Amino acid sequence: MELPRDAVLLRIFIGENDLYQGEPLFKVIVMRAREQHLAGATVFRGPMGFGKSSHLDHNAILRLSFDSPIVIEMVDTEEKIQSFLPTIESIIGPGLVTLERVKAIFFKGKNGQA
Repeated sequence: MELPRDAVLLRIFIGENDLYQGEPLFKVIVMRAREQHLAGATVFRGPMGFGKSSHLDHNAILRLSFDSPIVIEMVDTEEKIQSFLPTIESIIGPGLVTLERVKAIFFKGKNGQA
């Protein structure tokens, strides 16, 4: 797969405990991106965050598990990202989705293949 120099970064902000039909939402999003042959996806887990409808819980550090913020990033052509947006809109509940134009410097696999 070739990624053009002018690409688009899709960034999705959700919670770790967000579910879609009983499955972790971040996993569903990544698997749907793979099914639609996007160039790739990375999931980041944050130790703390807040958003429009949430607040910081000062006691969260004392708990063994809590709803950590999750960020999913994908870079691909504008066309492929735009075609993926309806999928995101149909499964995401509370969250934030952003797009920005990026310059893809290079895109190589493990064997150095472009």
